[in-house]
Amino acid sequence: MNDQHDAKRGAHLVAGDRGLVAGRLWARLWARGRARVFERVIEGIDKGLNHGTIEGRLPDGSTRIVGGRGDGPYAVCEISSWMALVRLANSGSVGWYVAWTRGEWTSPDPVAIFDLFMRNARSLGGVARAKGIWRIAKRLIHRFNGNSARGAKRNIAAHYDLGNDFYAAWLDETMSYSSAIFAGDESLESAQRRKIEAIADRLALEPGDRLLEIGCGWGYLANRFAENGVATTAITLSEEQRAWAEQRYLAGGKPLRFELVDYRAMTGQFDGIASVEMVEAVGQEYWPQYLDCIARCLRPGGRAAIQYIAIDDAIFADYAASADFIQTYIFPGGMLLSTERFRALAEARGLVWSDETHFGGDYAETLKQWRERFDLAVEEKRLPAGFDKQFRDLWRYYLMYCEGGFRGGGIWVAQVTLTKSA
Repeated sequence: MNDQHDAKRGAHLVAGDRGLVAGRLWARLWARGRARVFERVIEGIDKGLNHGTIEGRLPDGSTRIVGGRGDGPYAVCEISSWMALVRLANSGSVGWYVAWTRGEWTSPDPVAIFDLFMRNARSLGGVARAKGIWRIAKRLIHRFNGNSARGAKRNIAAHYDLGNDFYAAWLDETMSYSSAIFAGDESLESAQRRKIEAIADRLALEPGDRLLEIGCGWGYLANRFAENGVATTAITLSEEQRAWAEQRYLAGGKPLRFELVDYRAMTGQFDGIASVEMVEAVGQEYWPQYLDCIARCLRPGGRAAIQYIAIDDAIFADYAASADFIQTYIFPGGMLLSTERFRALAEARGLVWSDETHFGGDYAETLKQWRERFDLAVEEKRLPAGFDKQFRDLWRYYLMYCEGGFRGGGIWVAQVTLTKSA
């Protein structure tokens, strides 16, 4: 990458809201003349916080304790500007992030704040979700990021083509960018290998069998199967990931190939399919096409092992009606699964759903370790040139936000086996 490109790395994600987030001039106008607006926001949070407690230190010097009626984390939130509450009330998680970037709120442990919002998502209802014109604006932005064949390639590049050198600075040696599965006090790399072995156990492939991996990342899983004699075709839309994988793994005559192909274009028959946290990049509109690909490419009796991230079905409709912080700034076009809806689509295509296993706590730990590794890379100046403080702060916030979500339990990660009917 040349110096001009380096100077702008990640700028497109930092600018994800397109300047439409509540809290700018519109938010100030919204708040004007509403003497009780701040009190209503605080009361709404207090009413909906059934689990855990927030100690809020407010701009007027007062302290408010909200929640405290059930078990959960005790979080401290220091609010230096009332605008933080306006942004939260109008624009939900996106507005809350903007308030954080402007120093309008801080916390000694933001993860606990995010945990509580997710832990109480059902009872909080619309208190921390975008409303009115901001909800409409963010939904329109999200629709512009749709995952058509052209849009999917653009969205994948926006996140994964930040640079292999960027991800290599803080991921483990396997370059795995998905939840590990921990067994006691073990290294992140060991836990990532354990996750891959869990996928392998589901597929039970033998040398000479054929595997399709949908969304191959940097190629570790595909290489593991190829080293064991499984003829592996691994597809991705990320040019940078494919280049890394080919350079690292295409040697020694292994039955392995990496292709820059959209899943919708795949044909052929395979004994097994693996897809690890790729379906979140598909979008609800394209879930049927993703499952069509699996049903089309699996031989009768073949199995697919899917690792996916889901959100509580009870809040999915509200989640899907807008665009949250992750969709706005981190994964354009992203969408967590509704297990109920996704499973129904799979079963309608003759794919038998079995052995659904959840391990959200492992994802929280994975994210914590990623953050620690990211912070260390920044401290030791191992992060590549071109990622300024604004981007680094965004990335750290993203890792904390996701960790809190998994700790709160309203989102989780799971593996499931889909078997094609004979």
